[in-house]
Amino acid sequence: MSPHPPSRRSPANAGWGCRQIGEFSRLTPRKKRFNWLRPGPLVASRNDWLARRFGDPTDDMRRAWLERLPALQRATLPAPDVDLRTRVIDRFAGRDRISIAVLGDPGEGDASQYAVVPVLQHVAADTDLAVLCSDLIYPAGGIGAYADRFYRPYADYPGPIYGLPGNHDWYDGLTGFMTTFCDVPPDAGAPTVRGPGSALQRTLRRLAWRRPPTATVAEVADMRWYRDAESQQAVQPGPYCAIDAGPVRLVLIDTGITGRIDREQGEWLRAVSAPSDKPKILLTGTPIYSYGTLGRCPIGGGGDVNEIVTEPAHNYVAAIGGDDHNYQRYPVHLRDGRVIQYIVSGGGGAYLSATHQIPDVDRLAPACREEDFRCYPLRGDSLAHFSRRYDALLAFGRGLLRISPEDATTMMAERIGITPPRTGTPPEQISARARRALERVFPLPARGAPAAHNLMSVLFDSDTPPMFKSFLRLDASADEMVIDCWAATGCLEHERDPVLEDRVRARVGPDGRWCWTSETPGRAVP
Repeated sequence: MSPHPPSRRSPANAGWGCRQIGEFSRLTPRKKRFNWLRPGPLVASRNDWLARRFGDPTDDMRRAWLERLPALQRATLPAPDVDLRTRVIDRFAGRDRISIAVLGDPGEGDASQYAVVPVLQHVAADTDLAVLCSDLIYPAGGIGAYADRFYRPYADYPGPIYGLPGNHDWYDGLTGFMTTFCDVPPDAGAPTVRGPGSALQRTLRRLAWRRPPTATVAEVADMRWYRDAESQQAVQPGPYCAIDAGPVRLVLIDTGITGRIDREQGEWLRAVSAPSDKPKILLTGTPIYSYGTLGRCPIGGGGDVNEIVTEPAHNYVAAIGGDDHNYQRYPVHLRDGRVIQYIVSGGGGAYLSATHQIPDVDRLAPACREEDFRCYPLRGDSLAHFSRRYDALLAFGRGLLRISPEDATTMMAERIGITPPRTGTPPEQISARARRALERVFPLPARGAPAAHNLMSVLFDSDTPPMFKSFLRLDASADEMVIDCWAATGCLEHERDPVLEDRVRARVGPDGRWCWTSETPGRAVP
């Protein structure tokens, strides 16, 4: 296979000027497009609002789930594969080499998610396992939603799939996740816990809290028919766990609704990070670096997740998080000379989060520099995409707010003070109308942040190319590791010959440290 080069080489490789829509359109369920503007998703997501205002019961519910789990899991649990005490899956421990697909924020169940499927099958069908990272099911979990958002889209992926929940997966008390990934009976029901807060807060939260939807054993069996091969089966010991994947250890943490972990999970994380000398990769529902900012992810009782990741004895080489629906890679240089790849991988199927609002990454220097940073879509392509969405809404499709990818490439570089990653329109040739459009579009909501998430996110999505979806493929051996970001533009030509948007390779140096090298082109203009 000869993949298309990245969008830094050509706007066509971002999906602009797509000649024919991809075959994913035939796979997409024939139903109404997922729409956050309808009342249903807003009401179903109310537990987020309640948890942030009246106290978050997630930690108590997680502890209750884990206490109940041994009694709930069926006798078919593959005991040799899982150590329930250490929460480590050793199914792949003996491999000399390992290949892993990582899909972040996949679960809208519409064209946004299914656009990834043909590319996944093309470049990752031979991987040993896959991990779904954060927000598996939109808008609010639910067992029944897994049919079109998990079982059906990945029916042809031959390997086992593991998962870690995002905030949306907790809105049903994690019942759908526990049934799908931990083999809990669908009628088990979410734990009833007291939770934090005053008596009044607990009462208000209990009265308004969303009760999880239910499903019968027969209904779940019908869903599982899509992925019923022996090679596809997997059971994990809860929402956080570790996977000994041959030469690497994957560490999956559950950051709940509010992006933190409790004391018990923090103690487990320290324990599972320390004893193994294998290189480790953290997978988390909320990224540590995103939008040019360090978010440490606090741990109950003190400390934060990034302290554990950067501890030399723990030997972490990468930290991958979802939640923001795009791709970002920050190679962060630590004071002791090591480099850790901090990656946002949230382009697996949800609406797009803008990248044009990422500032100049030189603000992080000397830890990370703009020249070494990578994102998808490129900032200019992100601006061009959102200009079209807002032109349709605010300018009634008259083109007053539309910005071409070439103009957007140049203006974004000017605005944030960087060298364009791809050749754009010469500055003197950009029209006054395009510059006015930039000033109107740039400040508008484009990330799906809490203030805009429910009311505006439908505008961020598109069912036609360019779609700017992506996922990761990780290949590792004892002395080499490669992380690829594969793009899903929605174009037929890119389904047949996918776009390799980013690649970074590490080899073990003479001192035993992993030395990273980017294989994606840098600036288009010296």
